[in-house]
Amino acid sequence: MAKDMTLLWGSGSPPCWRVMVVLEEKNLQGYNQKLLAFEKMEHKSQQVMDMNPRGQLPAFKHGNSVLNESYAACIYLESQFKSQGNKLIPDCPAEQALMYQRMFEGNTLAQKMADVIYYDWKVPEGERHDSAVKRNREALSAEVKLWEGYLQKVSGPFLAGKNFSLADVSVYPTIAYVFRYGLSEERYPKLAAYYNSLKERPSIKVSWPPTWLEKPQGEDTLKDL
Repeated sequence: MAKDMTLLWGSGSPPCWRVMVVLEEKNLQGYNQKLLAFEKMEHKSQQVMDMNPRGQLPAFKHGNSVLNESYAACIYLESQFKSQGNKLIPDCPAEQALMYQRMFEGNTLAQKMADVIYYDWKVPEGERHDSAVKRNREALSAEVKLWEGYLQKVSGPFLAGKNFSLADVSVYPTIAYVFRYGLSEERYPKLAAYYNSLKERPSIKVSWPPTWLEKPQGEDTLKDL
C-alpha cells in the first residue's frame, strides 16, 4: 500500500513533518520519499513542479491522487486508513470538535511565527520598519500565551484531551519550531512540557528533522518573547 505513495519533503518544514508523522502513526512506512534541500532551491525542481505547480513542499501522491496541502494529506490518510495504526480522529464529539478547532487554529500560530522569524527574508530591506517588527513580535507573544492557556485548561496531555490526534500532528511541528528559535521554556512551562513529552513519541522521534539532528542548537530569535 505504502509503495503507491511518494513524498517529496524538506527538513525542518512543519507541513512536511505533519505528513511524515501521520504516515508513521498509520504504519505506512516503506513509501517512496526524497529529501530535498531548500537552500539549493530543489523545491523548485521539475520533479516537484510536476506534482505541485506552486513549487512548495511537501509534494505528496497516493496512486493518482495528489495532495500537496499538508492538512488535506493528513485528513485523507486518516480517512483512507482509519482501521490501521493509531486512530487520529477521536469518536467523542466534544473531543473531535476541539481537535478540529485546534488543528485549523494552528495555522494562525504558524503564520504569526513566520511573520517574526522570516521578516527580513520576506520584506525587502527598504520596506522594513522597526514598528512592524515590534507589532509582529507582540502578535506572536499574544498567540503563544493563548496556546499556553489552552494547555492549562485541557483535560489530558494532548491538545484535544486524552488522545493524540490530528491536532497534535498539525500543531506540534510549529511548537517545536518556536522552541528551536529560542522560545523560553521557563516563561511557557505548559508548552515546554508538551513539547518535551512528545519528543520521544516514536512517530515524532523517527521523523525529527535531520538538519536539526545535525545542528541541535537553533537560533535565539524568540528568546525574549
